[in-house]
Amino acid sequence: MAKAAKRPTLGRGLDSLIRETVSFDEDGATPSEGVENPLTLPIEHLSPNPDQPRRRFGTEELASLAESISKKGILQPILVRPDPVADDRYQIVAGERRWRAAQRARLHEVPVIVRSLDDLETLEIAIIENVQREDLSPVEEARGYRRLIDQFGHTQDRLARAIGKSRPHIANTLRLLDLPTSVQAKVEAGALSAGHARALIGTPDPVGLAETVIAKGLSVRQTEALARAGAAPTVRRRARKGVGAKDADTIDLERRLSDRLGLKVDIRHQPDGSGALSIGYRSLEQLDDLIAKVGRL
Repeated sequence: MAKAAKRPTLGRGLDSLIRETVSFDEDGATPSEGVENPLTLPIEHLSPNPDQPRRRFGTEELASLAESISKKGILQPILVRPDPVADDRYQIVAGERRWRAAQRARLHEVPVIVRSLDDLETLEIAIIENVQREDLSPVEEARGYRRLIDQFGHTQDRLARAIGKSRPHIANTLRLLDLPTSVQAKVEAGALSAGHARALIGTPDPVGLAETVIAKGLSVRQTEALARAGAAPTVRRRARKGVGAKDADTIDLERRLSDRLGLKVDIRHQPDGSGALSIGYRSLEQLDDLIAKVGRL
């Protein structure tokens, strides 16, 4: 299958924009030699990127950063681009947390690096920056990966190399998007960890199980045991009805194959011993990636 022309290699954002222009740390480090001098702009001339993948900014986190900024100023300039619709204004590409904290610190001006970027470059950089700095919740991270795959045509392998994560980590994180939105919201709020949430994937009642896990304060291992127990009655009911019953080994195999391929896997056994293996994909890029992997076996 012929592949469409791809955009430049993922990771261009942080490597060629942030690292080449500024190399500051928020804990008080000084700029590296030879980096571009930032501009200073009125803080009210900046506005957030509406496609920013990070939706939650912790109050305590912002308060701590605001206190640091009050004492030391902003040590790492904010990456911005000219606002696409408003003259003399700028849209934040990377550094919204610093901008918000600067407002709390009552700064009137902030240091910025201005770059001309299109919408796709802006989104790509915003996602990668947040993921590399671990500023996203697991669900926000999963949504970021999904957008990079669907909108930019990046494969899981290329994502893993670009952002310094393992491919199984990306595959496991993406699986969180298979959960109901109410369970995803609990992960975003910090009530459930990613490990707890992954244990609930594929269970008949993930919403109810999530409530039980939170109410009882169960560990990840206890949650996995609860999930297995919760799935067992469904398997027995299917067996009584003669509808494609799945035993624990089949369910485990589906999960392991899904983790390995980064795609949804469904195994169906028939009474005569035959069956079907179904692998779902969301884009032609994912299909090409799967064919390439099978060809290497």
